[in-house]
Amino acid sequence: MAPEIKIRQATSTDAFALRRLAALDDRPALRGQILLAEQAGEIRAALSIDTDRVVANPFAATADLVDMLRVHRRYAAAVAA
Repeated sequence: MAPEIKIRQATSTDAFALRRLAALDDRPALRGQILLAEQAGEIRAALSIDTDRVVANPFAATADLVDMLRVHRRYAAAVAA
């Protein structure tokens, strides 16, 4: 059975994990509103709602997680409109 995937908005308590994820991906940290994809209790990918920029764990399969984040973002934008 595959680990549960959780998509949620980042909070201030995620700041350290987001900086760690960005460093792991060798990219600048994301700013502003951020969506997270958690799998097995770990943040595996994050998407900036404002810029569509992504950071993801390069040592895990994250392409599907990034796709899910983008779909979630588009859906949330459509519902809010």
